Amino acid sequence: MEGVPALDEPLKKSLGPATAKVMAEALDLHTVGDLLHHYPRRYAERGELTTLSDLPLDEHVTVVAQVADARVLTFNGPKGRGQRLEVTITDGSGRVQLVFFGKGVHKPHKDLLPGTRAMFAGKVSLFNRRLQLAHPAYELLRGDSEEAVDTWAGALIPIYPAAAKLESWKIAKAVDAVLPSAGDAVDPLPPALREGRGLTDLPDALRRIHRPRTKADIADARERLKWDEAFVLQVALARRRHADTQLPAVARRPAPDGILDAFDAKLPFTLTDGQTKVSKEIFDDLGTEHPMHRLLQGEVGSGKTMVALRAMLAVVDSGGQAAMLAPTEVLAQQHHRSVTEMMGELAEGGMLGGADRATKVVLLTGSMGAAARRHALLDLVTGEAGIVIGTHALIEDKVQFHDLGLVVVDEQHRFGVEQRDALRGKGKQPPHLLVMTATPIPRTVAMTVFGDLETSVLDQLPAGRSPIASHVVPAADKPHFLTRAWERVREEVANGHQAYVVCPRIGDEEDQKKKSKASPEDEAEKRPPLAVLDVTEKLRTGPLAGLRIAVLHGRMHPDDKDDVMRRFAAGELDVLVATTVIEVGVNVPNATAMVIMDADRFGVSQLHQLRGRVGRGSAPGLCLLVSEMPEASPARQRLNAVATTLDGFELSRIDLEQRREGDVLGQAQSGVRSSLRMLTVIDDEEVIAAAREEATDLVLADPDLTAHPGLRTALDALLSEEREEYLEKG
Repeated sequence: MEGVPALDEPLKKSLGPATAKVMAEALDLHTVGDLLHHYPRRYAERGELTTLSDLPLDEHVTVVAQVADARVLTFNGPKGRGQRLEVTITDGSGRVQLVFFGKGVHKPHKDLLPGTRAMFAGKVSLFNRRLQLAHPAYELLRGDSEEAVDTWAGALIPIYPAAAKLESWKIAKAVDAVLPSAGDAVDPLPPALREGRGLTDLPDALRRIHRPRTKADIADARERLKWDEAFVLQVALARRRHADTQLPAVARRPAPDGILDAFDAKLPFTLTDGQTKVSKEIFDDLGTEHPMHRLLQGEVGSGKTMVALRAMLAVVDSGGQAAMLAPTEVLAQQHHRSVTEMMGELAEGGMLGGADRATKVVLLTGSMGAAARRHALLDLVTGEAGIVIGTHALIEDKVQFHDLGLVVVDEQHRFGVEQRDALRGKGKQPPHLLVMTATPIPRTVAMTVFGDLETSVLDQLPAGRSPIASHVVPAADKPHFLTRAWERVREEVANGHQAYVVCPRIGDEEDQKKKSKASPEDEAEKRPPLAVLDVTEKLRTGPLAGLRIAVLHGRMHPDDKDDVMRRFAAGELDVLVATTVIEVGVNVPNATAMVIMDADRFGVSQLHQLRGRVGRGSAPGLCLLVSEMPEASPARQRLNAVATTLDGFELSRIDLEQRREGDVLGQAQSGVRSSLRMLTVIDDEEVIAAAREEATDLVLADPDLTAHPGLRTALDALLSEEREEYLEKG
């Protein structure tokens, strides 16, 4: 195919520099291949009208609709009299208003006559409680203009994910210009796999997805393109797993009658069946001569720390050291406190009163004093300390271990890959790795995001954990419910308990600077999220006057944060008003109530995590989700879902479905554009599981992909350097 640009060709060659610049800036599309993999979001049928009732607020949308009426209004503005054109468009089920101002009124007034059908693109906003598009771009769908007939000749009109400066129809025209290049697309799927599963080839799939003649074309193309994404990704992960099995590691088996046995003997309770089963999986991995890579998932309070501690003790028994990496100082200090408490005299190695088989448990954080830090570093390099718990301070060059055998990473999604990698590089041989998360991850997501880790799940709560009642408090519709919420907090405090109040924002000057330059109408509709500092002031002088209230947020000095947490844990404070810094790992069994302000501003999984901070003792927990969103809104439905189930796996499913798939592969690791454009990890479980099997077999037979050059190319394209690095280190 001479003269056709290859898929790696820059877009400016095919489309010209101006269009290419907008494509790069607005949609991160740089090459012909990027554009061909920018698939339509949906398809409008010529005779079908879009449902306007489902338009998402604050998003750029493209709709096909009919003009119901149009009128020009004159108004007095700050610069004198002005004109505004208001156009109402309809799809039979809903109506949306379009507004045009000033000089921009004349052309649309001529074009948009009642009865005209057109495509409209713009950002959905709310004005006077009605959805509107201000100054939308539009393209008339007249059957007579030649251009319209050409572009929209098909019965199915592709609607592309668009941006402010780049409407869907402009993207469609650009796709037309490069679509002949689809013939050059290198097919990543091995022919045997493609034929075995009845999948069309890649050039054909690209032509069908962009310019389908029938709905069957779309279905065939989607099926094929989903396989590409799932398979290439699973091959990358399978190669990672395969490479790991080739690495050497020291087998770490607990010594009989060692520190682990001594610890188990003094436990005041028996482990749950889940803890026993998961511990066995971990000990089996630790006993092998290649590094363990295991993900330990468990609901908040399911006893993950206990399982991790026993694994660390097993490594200490075998003569090695274990390091636990926590995302915040508050959490590192808390882990250190709870581990030393659980171990008692076994954590007092080399000290008076320490047990025979004891070791030292040291803490290492960035805010420690120089002397304490020097001491901790010495204990690590000599091997005196068997266990170290710390923040990213553990990763610094100065930190050296005597014999690092196990790295435990708490709350995986808060660490950059580089940090984990730097810590793993501190072992003489690669240490074993245990990653813990309290965010329940559906099986397919685990297979995709953590596909290079084996997974263990703790799904039972230990005995003695109390149930948590959750309720939505509709502050705007029923203000007396909010009054009652504060009364409930006072009742909990009167009964000797404590409470959290969580807000989405801190509320100091830095926050104000970050506020977007929204229009006055937007400002009225969208007030900034409630802030810790403002809410605290109102509570101190209002509904919670007389209670001992303190604040906690991420911009406080580490010493101040620790002081507040210590006083709250010691029962010297009644109410802690905080941001989400308390989301992970903060453990105060006496805290029984939590009020989450503007709860609709948090994600489902985040609300579930926050709620897990109460009900950690013997008294039941209460979580109140305060929101001003109207009852029928998606935000309220999300809150109702949180209030009605305590099953984290169910909620994480809802969360994923509602957030639309972020960049699942790198969601916590990089801001790279999503590699999953067609695959949805929730709905495509079968494809992912099948792709994982096929990929594992293929990599086992041909780890370097020598016989699969097409797959190798696709792997390089999909896994940009950053992504490859993520998998390398993950």
